[in-house]
Amino acid sequence: MTAAFSPGGAPAGPMLQVRDLHVQIATGRGTVRAVDGVSFEVPRGEALGLVGESGSGKSMTLRSILGVLPPTASVTSGQIILDGRDLVPLKQTDLNRIRGPKIAMIFQEPMSALNPVMRVGAQIAEGPMLHQGLSRAKAAERALDLMRRVGIPHPERRMRSYPHEFSGGMRQRVMIAIALACEPEVILCDEPTTALDVTIQDQILRLLARLCRESGVSLVFVTHDLPVVAQICQQVAVMYGGRLAEYGPVRDVLHDPRHPYTLGLVRSAPDFDNVREALIPIPGAPPSLITPPDGCRFHPRCKFAEEDCQVVEPPMKPLPGGRATACLHYERTIESLEAERAGQLDPVDLQVAAEQPDEAAPAAGSAP
Repeated sequence: MTAAFSPGGAPAGPMLQVRDLHVQIATGRGTVRAVDGVSFEVPRGEALGLVGESGSGKSMTLRSILGVLPPTASVTSGQIILDGRDLVPLKQTDLNRIRGPKIAMIFQEPMSALNPVMRVGAQIAEGPMLHQGLSRAKAAERALDLMRRVGIPHPERRMRSYPHEFSGGMRQRVMIAIALACEPEVILCDEPTTALDVTIQDQILRLLARLCRESGVSLVFVTHDLPVVAQICQQVAVMYGGRLAEYGPVRDVLHDPRHPYTLGLVRSAPDFDNVREALIPIPGAPPSLITPPDGCRFHPRCKFAEEDCQVVEPPMKPLPGGRATACLHYERTIESLEAERAGQLDPVDLQVAAEQPDEAAPAAGSAP
């Protein structure tokens, strides 16, 4: 079983532990290995970011934790331990008792997650009535208080509004209020700031960060946006091809990556603290999860790849500072970073240039 890593290499009293999780999806073209041996943990009152390209397995990991996988998907092995209890073997009736009071989720698109014919106040009050036995009046008071906490103006009046009468940012605040209604200990966030303008996004992120500090809530935050992860999370797990590529404290991973894929993500994203002349895209496309490549799944796109990368599946290698990387030659990433910061050409680029034969310049008007 793949080890779960904690800051400093010591147990940190995790609220949530995912151990060697495998999720498969049956399709007409074959079995998709959507999550393939993922392990991580989230301490109480902290936030973990899950980042990676679309199709890397982030959202499927989140849905498996909550137990809301599509009908054709299933957890084939592994453990999802919430406050000491493994959720994988539980029946849906048992999971329904846990969703809300112990764990909740903020979905990516609130307009499709909210009931369009139910007033928002009633949707927020539904959980406390069902799980905590509150009366309709007490649940309405709870909903009103939550609407104030998440910053919805004129909550007394807006409680009777329908979702379509709210803006995107206000609907997302309603989703957060619903997630908080039963005072869960873990909140799963599936790109909750997608399609929001930067002002509303910042307000939502500040609200979630405050919840971690003041209420001791643990967050698992799925996003493509690296600056968002840097703003709200203490730890980050980088996913690629259904597996973890790198894991560790967010500042260390984003400023000094130890996996070529993480380095590619950082170089392809804007950074106002380290302005580059041009962003560098990662070449190629993510692998098929029906027929993934042998060895390291990133090797077809990796300029540091060597022969052993094509045959050896790299394990998560523990590094100092509570970090881990799934790269056989992570030292090449360090060399590339040092060369970039020294204003020099990447050592790998130098090697490639030296191996290229001299060619005459193409004639004017000829195809490149």
